[in-house]
Amino acid sequence: MKPLPLRSTLSPLAAAAVLSGCLGHEDAGWSGYAQADLVYIASPAGGLLQKLEVNRGDKVAAAAPLYQIDSAPEAYSRQAAQAQQQRADAQVADLNKGRREQELRALEAQLKQARAALEISTSQLERNRQLVKQGFQSAARLDELNAAYARDAAGVREAEAQLKQAREGARPDQIAAARSDKQAAAAQVSQVEWQAEQKRRTAPVASAVFDVLYRVGEWVPAGSPVVALLPDGAVKLRFFVPQAALSQVRPGQVVHWGCDGCAGGTAKVTYVSQQAEFTPPVIYSNESRGKLVFLVEAVPEGPSAAELKPGQPLEVHPTVAATKG
Repeated sequence: MKPLPLRSTLSPLAAAAVLSGCLGHEDAGWSGYAQADLVYIASPAGGLLQKLEVNRGDKVAAAAPLYQIDSAPEAYSRQAAQAQQQRADAQVADLNKGRREQELRALEAQLKQARAALEISTSQLERNRQLVKQGFQSAARLDELNAAYARDAAGVREAEAQLKQAREGARPDQIAAARSDKQAAAAQVSQVEWQAEQKRRTAPVASAVFDVLYRVGEWVPAGSPVVALLPDGAVKLRFFVPQAALSQVRPGQVVHWGCDGCAGGTAKVTYVSQQAEFTPPVIYSNESRGKLVFLVEAVPEGPSAAELKPGQPLEVHPTVAATKG
């Protein structure tokens, strides 16, 4: 795996080394540097880097494609999930309808047989009732016929219930369970599609490509950024104010900045550190009255902000009037 760049494009100590020449005397302003808030574009899934759409230094618009990691494993998983979804759809459809036509015809035939047997039992029972009254049949025979009638009547009711159930389909609980399986299968398909989409990364905002960390054909671990972007307006000022001058800066205050070979501009203070730091020895001079400094951050304003480059040494003054020509 390649080493990742630091979030700060220039550490305070390294910046102090670059800025040591800016502290020759007290009225030279406050020393600082430009820092970029980079956006690192990574994928939650690893794989081979299949396509790289940008190079270092390119300008990209929002939603522009950046790179793509091989998504073949997700394609196979999507096929399996779609097959499971189709199976669940078919199961729900099957449970919502009755049995096949051939099965229904068989049940209808059984119902006809049961009704025919009941008709015979009913007829025999009526004839023998008259014979028992006339003394030609015994009461025991009548009991047998009553039992046969009750049996055949129960057979008709059973056949009717079976036919009704076959026409209606499965029980409501079975249908509800099948529908839940269908929803789970659909969610699985959506999840696999999302995973595949995460391997095709695009620019979240209009940016400059600050760095490219992998090349086509290299293995990218999960969560490792492939491209570092510098969004428009993502460069800010970081400078150090001696503790004796801390009262001159506060959030919301406008300061002036300048650099070698540029016109400079203004910036608005957004952050003043609550903790003091020791002045690094490399920028310490006998002319400095204090050894403690406070980190201050400011956001540049106006078109001059486009002149700033990450890591560029700067001089910051509390007011425009204090700026040197």
